[in-house]
Amino acid sequence: MGLPEVKQTATEARLASLVMLDAGCTRAARENALARVLEMGLPGRRDEYWKYTRPDTLISPEAPRAALFRSDESLMFHNLDRLKIVFVDGVFSPDESDDLALEGVTIDRIEDICCKDIHWGKELYGVLEARGQTPVQRPLAALNTAFAGDGVAIHVTGKPSKPISLIYRHESETSDAMLHHIVRVESGAEVTILENGPAASRFNKCMEIDIADGGKLHHVRAQGRDHERRAATHMFTRLGRESVYKSFTLTVNGVLTRNEQVIELTGDDAIAHVAGACVGDGDFHHDDTVFVTHDAVNCESRQVFKKVLRNGATGVFQGKILVKEGAQKTDGYQISQSLLLDDDSQFLAKPELEIYADDVACSHGSTSGAIDETALFYLRSRGVPFKDATNMLTLAFLAEAVDEIEDEALAKAMVDRLEGWLARRS
Repeated sequence: MGLPEVKQTATEARLASLVMLDAGCTRAARENALARVLEMGLPGRRDEYWKYTRPDTLISPEAPRAALFRSDESLMFHNLDRLKIVFVDGVFSPDESDDLALEGVTIDRIEDICCKDIHWGKELYGVLEARGQTPVQRPLAALNTAFAGDGVAIHVTGKPSKPISLIYRHESETSDAMLHHIVRVESGAEVTILENGPAASRFNKCMEIDIADGGKLHHVRAQGRDHERRAATHMFTRLGRESVYKSFTLTVNGVLTRNEQVIELTGDDAIAHVAGACVGDGDFHHDDTVFVTHDAVNCESRQVFKKVLRNGATGVFQGKILVKEGAQKTDGYQISQSLLLDDDSQFLAKPELEIYADDVACSHGSTSGAIDETALFYLRSRGVPFKDATNMLTLAFLAEAVDEIEDEALAKAMVDRLEGWLARRS
């Protein structure tokens, strides 16, 4: 059956504005991804997982204009020792990046591996994204696989002495960026990957992560600064036996942000934690969509998402835990909560469990509410000004999500950024 006319027209208009790279070893994956886009069509409001978020500006042929935000505020992670890889409006900037050599890891640009017939990235590029299209279609991720113009391939074979930091700078008010990263963590290896920056007026990013038996990956991301930006990000992660994946995202600005996490636990005793904290003010729409599949024995997953919303801001959470037949001893936990600081804001949640094994411990919950008046009264009665008391309770509400970050320095950086945002808007 063909696509509805509206979806067909929108898809054709978007594809007409794009050009596929002469892609070398990624050509087959790109052509397959384009075929999936043509079959699925780009998302519309009638799609089940887009009913809370309007995709119009994410699929239009041209990116909506987004003003640049100028500030004396220091950039995220500025005081941490890290290997910096900088992209400006979606294009790698060698002059602003560090030497890509680091012990225990090999880093190539996607553009470079496209020129090679043989590269490990050929076995990963587009593979996890394609797997992630079932049972829920993710056409913007397939669009990225087909047309991404830049990105990096990170091969982790040891334990690098410092994090790898992906920095996304926004310089053009009409930039439309697509980045695709692939990461392979070998058995026993461990790495921390940081991401920060507004990236572009419109940003479509896909990251595919393959973690071998006993490997570990820590991911910490900060999205913010330029408020008028729009972003759709996708992370596809596959975990082997006794492997660990932990991801945290902080979002403090952005007129439209949709972050998708698709996680497969395919090896016994694997652990996957994904968390997020966001604070939104005014024309702010933030969507976390998560799909975790348990397909092995004795695996653990946690989803912890907290949103603070005011002045008409909107938060969305769609989270699912799928436990396949035979995935016994599964421990799945999911919580999504919002703190609404006025009557104009809204939180839309769709938590789901689908379980086909009988020896599991799975739970999910979602709540929305105003600030605790009793706690606020207690602080006020001890002389704490109203605005300071509100900010203290807001930070306490977000703490459970921030606590998912293992590295204390990174956790402190997130708290400092939250405190600064709240102080400026008080």
